[in-house]
Amino acid sequence: MPHTLREFKILLVDDREENLLALEEMLADDNRTFLKANSGNEALKYTLKHNNIGLIMLDVQMPGMDGFEVARILKTNPKTKNISIIFVTAINKEEHYILKGFDEGAVDYLQKPLDVNVTKAKVKVFQRLYYYQQELKSTANELERINKQLEKFTSIVAHDLKSPLTGIIGALSLLEMDDDEMLSADERHEYISHTKEAAMYLSNMINSLLDYSRKSMEQQVIEEVDVQELVEQVVHSMFLPAHINVRYSQQLPTLFTKKVKLQQIFQNLISNAFKYNDKPEGYIEIGYLEKEDYYEFYVKDNGMGIPADDQEAIFKFYRTSVNNSFADSSTGLGLSILKILVEEQGGNIWVDSTLGEGSTFYFQWRK
Repeated sequence: MPHTLREFKILLVDDREENLLALEEMLADDNRTFLKANSGNEALKYTLKHNNIGLIMLDVQMPGMDGFEVARILKTNPKTKNISIIFVTAINKEEHYILKGFDEGAVDYLQKPLDVNVTKAKVKVFQRLYYYQQELKSTANELERINKQLEKFTSIVAHDLKSPLTGIIGALSLLEMDDDEMLSADERHEYISHTKEAAMYLSNMINSLLDYSRKSMEQQVIEEVDVQELVEQVVHSMFLPAHINVRYSQQLPTLFTKKVKLQQIFQNLISNAFKYNDKPEGYIEIGYLEKEDYYEFYVKDNGMGIPADDQEAIFKFYRTSVNNSFADSSTGLGLSILKILVEEQGGNIWVDSTLGEGSTFYFQWRK
């Protein structure tokens, strides 16, 4: 794996300036930079000041603080304990001296006078190890990010499955309670048909969510999505009550995007629009404005509305301070997840609302 373009920083520590210059000349390479310290104290200052030192070439015999003591201090500091250290020494080659170096934290030992080829080869090995460590650290950070994303995704799944499932349970309950056969045969057939359709929709949604969860954001399929058809399917699966009228300001567009995410946005916004509608005759209006790089979709309702002071808080992971239905924790969680999904696409989500009159939720979606 080539690493020629990546910097490798080496700290050279020796109390004699000529030794430092000789080491730097010996190890010079296009992607290497050098720091030079003339004492143990200076070496410690450099390691605390610089975050990306890959290797320390540390002389053992120095006045004041020797190399063993410097290594001991470095290994007790969480910030510096993982820096590789090669001891460079002219002292006795006896085994107990070498073992002492390893006990203090050295990873290798070079004897003066230095063999040029051996020294270059060892430094090259530690340079490769440093790059691999950095890649592992980067991978660990990426895994942590993905795990956090999956935790949020779990919340999305629980929230998004409620609406069609609630509709199915409601329809089955009506059929179960209809002992006196108050429902006509056509009505019973309609409830059964809607229940089957909602169950199928729920099954397809679960399959899509499972597929989504197995893939990283980069791997998720971008496909042609008829937004009008998608939204109509979402509305149909919700068993909206008769007093809620859904209308479209115009035919919604077709675009290439990640379908599951867009479906989750609309499902949450439409679900909230009827769930928190307190009017005898309610409506939900869905439309969009076309911008240069994105569509600005909106879901408008004539429901209870949201207080002005509360309109930013509903997109955060905590209950709002105002005592209204939008303080419900599941709603807050759903909207905060929507904010994450929209921002992942490079867009924004916001609400324009008047208490008692209704709300319009806007979100941007890249073309």
